[in-house]
Amino acid sequence: MTLVSKIAWDDTVLPFQLDVSDMRGRVARLDGVLDGILKQHNYPPVVEALVAEMALLTALIGQTMKLQWKLSLQVQSKGAVRMIATDYYAPAAEGEPARIRAYASFDDSRLTNGAPFDQVGEGYFAILVDQGEGMKPYQGITPLAGGSLASCAEAYFAQSEQLPTRFSLSFGRSAEPGVPEHWRAGGIMLQQMPKASPFVADGEGTGATLAAEDLVSGEEGENWNRVMHLLATVEDMELIGPSVTPTDLLLRLFHEEQPRVFDAQAVKFGCTCSTDRVRESLSIYSAKDIATMTTDEGRVTADCQFCGAHYDLDPATLGFEADAGDSEQGESA
Repeated sequence: MTLVSKIAWDDTVLPFQLDVSDMRGRVARLDGVLDGILKQHNYPPVVEALVAEMALLTALIGQTMKLQWKLSLQVQSKGAVRMIATDYYAPAAEGEPARIRAYASFDDSRLTNGAPFDQVGEGYFAILVDQGEGMKPYQGITPLAGGSLASCAEAYFAQSEQLPTRFSLSFGRSAEPGVPEHWRAGGIMLQQMPKASPFVADGEGTGATLAAEDLVSGEEGENWNRVMHLLATVEDMELIGPSVTPTDLLLRLFHEEQPRVFDAQAVKFGCTCSTDRVRESLSIYSAKDIATMTTDEGRVTADCQFCGAHYDLDPATLGFEADAGDSEQGESA
């Protein structure tokens, strides 16, 4: 595989469809995106792994949706890792990349030598879809369970969307010869083509968490089981790359299922924070409230948790009591 081919597939999401089994899917490869996300922070390796998994899920899920603005994934827990938040912003125009950002909040003193998912405790996994101004945001949640964030996402789709879904993910530090060590991630998302499920009725059920296998039967069940058996043969290095292209991987795994691929979607690290957004978030406060936020140096400062940008503002220009004529550009670094 040439360097040009490697670069072409890095930081992309490739949509595909399996015609024989009536399934759709995505193959994602993240390289520079993860580097852009993780270099903003100094996370311990176990937290980096959780953020990498969450970012990969975000790229895969975001590309499946007819998104006008933003998809967000969130983990809230009582464990050492209290929160993981990711955002996927739809391309601003056709041909442009989607943007992803992510961050985690954690208690370093409570981290253990256990697996990444062991660092999250009781809590929930949430998917939020915001289609923009004038549209009501949608949110669905599922308990943190199953041993991985991918398992939580699968449970969400089974429970909230009645869509059998399976993820196969791999992520870690790459040690390619001649290349500085850095994080890479790759994964496949498979999903039964959307349709109404006969197994879930409004107002009924036992309250137990549904799994993908609960939603398929008969010929659909046979197709699902066959494709899951094929997916189980994938190797970590095939997912992460760069030695195997996504198209070659699909042919290796699913050639008998007649895979069809569509245009790949590029993704990049990107943050939407700005001086104007900071001002807007502070516009609900009175001058008295703003005074309590002012430093001894007479400034109000704010830091973006996603990208680390630092904002330094004049308190006289902030809050709903500020003089509209008193404004400054503000500084970020």
